[in-house]
Amino acid sequence: MSTAASLKETPVSTTPTPPPGTELLSEEHQRLAALVRDFADEVVAPASYEYDTQRELPMGIIAQMGELGLFGLPIPREYDGQGRDYMSLCVAVEQLARVDQSIAVTLEAGLGLGAMPILTFGTTAQKERYLPALARGEELAAFGLTEAEAGSDAGGTRTSARLEDGQWVIDGTKQFITNSGTPITSLVTVTAVTGQRQRADGRATPELTSIIVPTDTPGFTALPGYDKMGWHTSDTHPLLLEDVRVPEENLLGERGRGFSNFLAILDQGRVALAALCVGAAQGCLEQAVDYAKRRVVFDRPLGDNQHIAFTIARMQARVAGARALMHEAARRLDAGMPFSKEASLAKLVSSEAAVANARDACQIWGGNGFLNENVVARHYRDSRVLEVGEGSTEVQLAIIAKHLGFSKALTG
Repeated sequence: MSTAASLKETPVSTTPTPPPGTELLSEEHQRLAALVRDFADEVVAPASYEYDTQRELPMGIIAQMGELGLFGLPIPREYDGQGRDYMSLCVAVEQLARVDQSIAVTLEAGLGLGAMPILTFGTTAQKERYLPALARGEELAAFGLTEAEAGSDAGGTRTSARLEDGQWVIDGTKQFITNSGTPITSLVTVTAVTGQRQRADGRATPELTSIIVPTDTPGFTALPGYDKMGWHTSDTHPLLLEDVRVPEENLLGERGRGFSNFLAILDQGRVALAALCVGAAQGCLEQAVDYAKRRVVFDRPLGDNQHIAFTIARMQARVAGARALMHEAARRLDAGMPFSKEASLAKLVSSEAAVANARDACQIWGGNGFLNENVVARHYRDSRVLEVGEGSTEVQLAIIAKHLGFSKALTG
């Protein structure tokens, strides 16, 4: 099957060999997984080391992903999307992450954190204005939540916004914002303090509100990108907002609902990020299996050593368990069922699986696993952030504990 074909052009009668772990999904999901797998292997993987070395997001590859329809997977057809479910996004992200986490997170963040807030909470006018170009992959959107004192504790937000003559006037900074400085980034949805609210106990708390900020707005600046340990190809910047003025109608959702709305988006995002983790763990497994079969040590394949074979078996077990949790979370999301606990379970287990499998793959590859030209080395660097981004391991444990009835664990 040609990887140049779009999703709409994929023959319904085509039944390709499904990638591992997708055999029990629908035929539509299997065809999508095979399409993205082939694209990842034939287009992304051969260029991955070059772009990683250059620390540059390959816009040509991003454009091809747009042509394939990947950036519109869960977006309705009326907004030029593919009209598919959230599981489809997870399937695509997993296949990309096998070979390049930076490319996978560009898709995951562009949809899960960039477009989904507008799809979920936007007005009809906002959806019609912004979603079509995002769905076609012609533009990217970013999620502006994190600040120096407001990461896991989003209540510590210092960015402020006030209404003045029919405009929101925004001042503040953001950090670690993915997809915020690419040539096609068109908007960032930011959280800002727009006032104070009285709690039932009489205490005042910040009123957080979500506002859409086009990147060409005067006063909006994407500062130079970070020198990161991993995800070298992923576009990540701190942001500076100085007297940024946008129309009042750029309010996203209800005023004062920014915190709860973004928590809901983070729950969705964690499911897609879990898919990225599963893909990374699967990629490390594949590399370990391949190397153990072809590497000859003491006149026999490396994999003939029981310790190596058992290590790889354990890697497979991690992938299977993480994927099962991710699929469960995605199914609950698509079914409209509560999925916050399942999203955190999937993110917790899959991120730990990715880190452990990257470690084991590098050990099996030996000295070759220490060379950046080999994907296992890049997975080793890249996977570390998976236990931090979109809610650290500790945050996931706190959320799971809360669902089990231990609410004080969040502050203890």
